[in-house]
Amino acid sequence: MAITSANQLELLQTAEAVAREKMIDPSLVIEAMEESLARAAKSRYGADLDIRVSIDRKTGKATFTRIRTVVEDDEVENEKAELTVEQAKPYLDDPKVGDVIVDEVPPVEMGRIAAQSAKQVILQKVREAERDRQYEEFKDRAGTIINGTVKREEYGNVIVDIGRGEGILRRNEKIGREAYRNGDRIRCYIKDVRRETRGPQVFLSRTAPEFMAELFKMEVPEIYDGIIEIKAVARDPGSRAKIAVISYDNGIDPVGACVGMRGSRVQAVVNELQGEKIDIIPWSEDMPTFLVNALQPAEVTKVVLDEDAERIEVVVPDEQLSLAIGRRGQNVRLASQLTGLDIDILTEEEESKRRQAEFEERTKLFMDTLDLDEFFAQLLVAEGFTSLEEVAYVELDELLVIDGVDEATAEELQARARDYLEEQNKKALEKARELGVEDSLVEFDGLTPQMLVALGEDGVKTLEDFATCADWELAGGWTTINGERVKDEGLLEAFDVSLEEAQNMVMTARLQLGWVTIEELEAQAAAEAAEAEGDAETEEARA
Repeated sequence: MAITSANQLELLQTAEAVAREKMIDPSLVIEAMEESLARAAKSRYGADLDIRVSIDRKTGKATFTRIRTVVEDDEVENEKAELTVEQAKPYLDDPKVGDVIVDEVPPVEMGRIAAQSAKQVILQKVREAERDRQYEEFKDRAGTIINGTVKREEYGNVIVDIGRGEGILRRNEKIGREAYRNGDRIRCYIKDVRRETRGPQVFLSRTAPEFMAELFKMEVPEIYDGIIEIKAVARDPGSRAKIAVISYDNGIDPVGACVGMRGSRVQAVVNELQGEKIDIIPWSEDMPTFLVNALQPAEVTKVVLDEDAERIEVVVPDEQLSLAIGRRGQNVRLASQLTGLDIDILTEEEESKRRQAEFEERTKLFMDTLDLDEFFAQLLVAEGFTSLEEVAYVELDELLVIDGVDEATAEELQARARDYLEEQNKKALEKARELGVEDSLVEFDGLTPQMLVALGEDGVKTLEDFATCADWELAGGWTTINGERVKDEGLLEAFDVSLEEAQNMVMTARLQLGWVTIEELEAQAAAEAAEAEGDAETEEARA
């Protein structure tokens, strides 16, 4: 087709129609047409030429121009689109670098191939504009619930019509074995809105914990008004869920408000989630209390919390074990997700056996090291002594409270404990030196001979080696890999060295070596404190 013979007004009408259909700016369609015409002109006049096309927004007339840019003499790379100042003098009165020469060229005849290419360019531009519009419209709606209509299913993924765009509900975001037919109404949570080079940009979910939280917000006015807050949600989609709530009004029961009259509110959520059973739990700042609530309906007799390891140990009656664990570990798994802690469940019998084993182990330690008879060693353990260090260095009064122990006996006990510890320290120091541990590390304050052996066995033999260690390498810690918490064993973890103590020791070593200065450490500490304060303010603002 010849652009000269085309109905120029029809060009504008086509752009308007396409823009209306795709709900995008008409100027974007016209820009796509200009680019496609310029591409056709380049194939006619030469790909090296800088050909540009401008379509008049009122008349639809297309103007074809050739652009040449003035550049430095040594910067000419394309002679057909660039020229030097000297070469530009016949065209411009006073040419300077950066000036452009604009020449109008005749419109081109668009052959079949050029027309097809132009069509592809226009379609691509329209698709890009459509995706940009969809992203802009939905980016602020992430984290909300949307109603849509099932459009089609592709490889198990459901494409949902959400009004002015499409969303995708992936196979793993559907509850259980949900099946949908074209035209079905569906309610989803907008999990993410992303710019994608192709395909849908709005990612939907029905399995996200936030979906349940938003459903409760819709059903429970007190949550919407902020009187009740959802503190945590854990789900086994389609089967069971736990939700922790707290009320900021003493006159309102958070659990009762979420359940509703005769269970009407919670039942509405259950129906939407395909019959998923929901345990509504009162939230508590006291973690052991919260955990006891989270493990309902099982009864808990004892809770031991290890905050450093983010683990919690729960003791339940023997007959409650299966209830606490739940079918396929469901109950304890959901309680763990809700509290953010790893949970170990023991029966009363198992805990009793373990306590007895620890009692016997400590009794034997005192018998072997302090040359005591079994009865006397058991008295020490019963009074709460767990190590030789405690016996050796406690105040004398703490030993005198034991039946049958006078001052002379207490002093003898401490002397035996100290002698044994000194002998062990001597042997450990000799072993550390045999391993090659140097004086620079031996003389470092805070490291015991036993610690030096542990470091030496791992190849840490100098102060420089020690200063290159990370705090978690020394104290140990936990890493999350594929959603599971994995233990990192620390070199000094067996000696109860905390992460903070490990960090202080490493920094002290670096100070002694001159790797850092006190001023740098103070500046770093101030920056970290400011960052923490900023994070706290951000969280408070979000709340």
